[in-house]
Amino acid sequence: MVKIGKNKSSISESSSYEQIGEFWDSHDLTEYESHLKETNFEINIKKEKTYCALDNEISKQVLILADKKRMPPDILVNLLLQEKLKSLNE
Repeated sequence: MVKIGKNKSSISESSSYEQIGEFWDSHDLTEYESHLKETNFEINIKKEKTYCALDNEISKQVLILADKKRMPPDILVNLLLQEKLKSLNE
């Protein structure tokens, strides 16, 4: 069970994420509108990600190489694909 820090404010007054989940499974947020604070935020809808499945063996190789190069696997895959696409377009 993951405990929540004592300074964490919660409508449910729960002490774990599991208890918070159980609370919200049986309660409706509209019952607590007076406890909510207005928040402003921006969403960048221009940026889009496309996910592609990798063969298991390729995935293993990517993870090993990314670890060796100390970079996230998604960055490595993007760099490799950029290089390959550039060479194909020349």
